[in-house]
Amino acid sequence: MSGSKPLKMANADEEKLCLDSEPPKNFEHGPETKPPKTKPKREAKVKIALVSCGTEYGGVQHAFEQAADKVNAEFIYPEIDVAVLDTIGKDFGIEAASGDLRLMMARAQAVVRGETIADGVFITTCFRCAEAAIVRNEVRRYIHKYSNVPVISYSFTEQTDAATLYTRFEALTTIAKRRHLLAREVQHGITAGIDSGSTTTKAVIMKDNRIIGYGWVPSNEVIESAEKALTLALEMSGIDRSEIQALGTTGYGRYLVGQHYNADLVQEEITTNSKGAVYLAKIQKGPATVIDIGGMDNKAISVEDGIPGMFTMGGICAGASGRFFETVAKRLNVDITELGDLAMKGHQKNVPMNSYCIVFGTQSLVNSLAGGALPKDVAAAACRSVVEQIYQQQLQEVDVKEPVILVGGSSLIKGVPRELSDLLNVKVIVPENSHLIGAVGAALLVSGFVEE
Repeated sequence: MSGSKPLKMANADEEKLCLDSEPPKNFEHGPETKPPKTKPKREAKVKIALVSCGTEYGGVQHAFEQAADKVNAEFIYPEIDVAVLDTIGKDFGIEAASGDLRLMMARAQAVVRGETIADGVFITTCFRCAEAAIVRNEVRRYIHKYSNVPVISYSFTEQTDAATLYTRFEALTTIAKRRHLLAREVQHGITAGIDSGSTTTKAVIMKDNRIIGYGWVPSNEVIESAEKALTLALEMSGIDRSEIQALGTTGYGRYLVGQHYNADLVQEEITTNSKGAVYLAKIQKGPATVIDIGGMDNKAISVEDGIPGMFTMGGICAGASGRFFETVAKRLNVDITELGDLAMKGHQKNVPMNSYCIVFGTQSLVNSLAGGALPKDVAAAACRSVVEQIYQQQLQEVDVKEPVILVGGSSLIKGVPRELSDLLNVKVIVPENSHLIGAVGAALLVSGFVEE
């Protein structure tokens, strides 16, 4: 193995190694960075088959194309024989009334049959249409079952913008073009991973396939929080900063943090969280479902051999996130770390709670307490409310296969895995250090840059 590389701040004259395409300009997820003096040869564009009921009618086509361009991808539109539209419903078992939905099914069939060659598939329909939601799910399952092409699905609104789509397209192009990196199962050398999340920032130090130090702090000022987390991780590990051979970043602040540390890897959280989850759960072969409950949004990812297949992220509201748990804990006058133990003593059936909106969910909480509900039952109902929304809004978008791995900071609230296990009727695995998955995934993947 080569000698260690000192960890340095970014230098404008140096070009960092990064698996992503250039960071998005004016996107909320990251800052604009200066291009290197010698611009590297641009890779061929990733071809994404757009399988949709008509984004051009929804007024969102420009946003889709803008997001795709940022990750060096382009849309292709599978060609079909119009005669197929009269019989396509029989192949899918759905007789859709809409001609646009029948066209959507026919285009999916063209990809599966190899009549259109695509690196990935993006399936999208308007969130207002119930029939489209049914067709979207069946098309997604069909492509996933009969091909190896990575798939993501999304329901768009009139307000959908490129920034909202960016992470999804970034993950899709990574899966399509960097599978060799995602196949990594063992960490080598001394590496660091920093996950700059929406509410907390995590850092880990790994050495020869072991976590030897970590830091976990609130996300305030992005760089300052990253520095605090990394310093804590270094102190725990006993490793000097100069001994770190490679560093990777992920999360909302990944570009800013990556630029600050001249990171070797800047990667979106779908792939890093998938790798971190299966690594920590020691389930890197075969199927798995990763459910990540973050501070502001959630991710449900169908994984095969550690590589994401289908995934969805986001949700209707932060009512299904760590932010809601913080609100509940504050209202019950308990520390967030105590909420899980309190929920384990209660029964969610005793308290009705809205499961779609953080505002209405909080209103249900207040009304229940005013009506004499016990705090322990309210805590249990809050856990149930969150997992019900994840089930209704996200687990319908992926094929849930065992084992189910629950990760993210909210996985440490004991009532959450209990309610999720009860809802799905499966054993839910919460691996040790489940809150560190993003940082662990970044440290694991970036070890590919360490020469052996």
